[in-house]
Amino acid sequence: MTGNEIQKTMVLTGASRGIGHATVRRFNREGWRVITCSRHPFPQECPWGGGGENHVQIDLSDPSDTIRGVEVIREKLGGRLDALVNNAGISPKGPEGERLNTLDTDLRAWGQVFHVNFFAPVVLARGLQAELAAAKGAVVNVTSIAGVRVHPFAGAAYATSKAALAALTREMAHDYGPMGVRVNAIAPGEVETAILSPGTDKIVETLPMRRLGQPEEVAAAIYFLCSEDSSYISGTEIEVNGAQHV
Repeated sequence: MTGNEIQKTMVLTGASRGIGHATVRRFNREGWRVITCSRHPFPQECPWGGGGENHVQIDLSDPSDTIRGVEVIREKLGGRLDALVNNAGISPKGPEGERLNTLDTDLRAWGQVFHVNFFAPVVLARGLQAELAAAKGAVVNVTSIAGVRVHPFAGAAYATSKAALAALTREMAHDYGPMGVRVNAIAPGEVETAILSPGTDKIVETLPMRRLGQPEEVAAAIYFLCSEDSSYISGTEIEVNGAQHV
């Protein structure tokens, strides 16, 4: 970044691990200011710039706390936002870690999952609309391969919330386009993180590329969709899954 350039700013939810963690590192390396959001306090072990002053603690499962968090974010932005990445997502499991289907998912769990995975992106994008428009920014929603097919580990509430988020991406691209704001999604497949389910190795054996994706590979796709290299791409969902979808 030269002295005449304005530092770009990104807001990222679900920053504390996995894909979110890798995305923070990638954007920070590219010179962006990254405002992280998660339900946890700022982790002191994170080695990149900004620190606690660029972290907002939000419980995205709580609508009132999400609305409160939007105002905190707006105060930190100073009128413009170049990218909003809705990465946070939850997928509750049964007592033995088993997949929860449509018959055995508690109704309260359905509500919690949809608040985090679907409604929070709506609230954040609407609340930060003026700042996104001022920067002609980009929104990236992180969906999932589970949004288009039944997955052996991802539960029914998670899968349907991600399918709804993909549909929301199209609707937002239509609505935000006149403001100069692009809206896209990425749909990761099996990515190597600390929360992989037992049995994932069996899925890997069936993948055309015969390996797990890396968080950094997903972060690279997110960065592309927030950069000028994708300036005429909007309303699409990029699958980052090693051809798992074919």
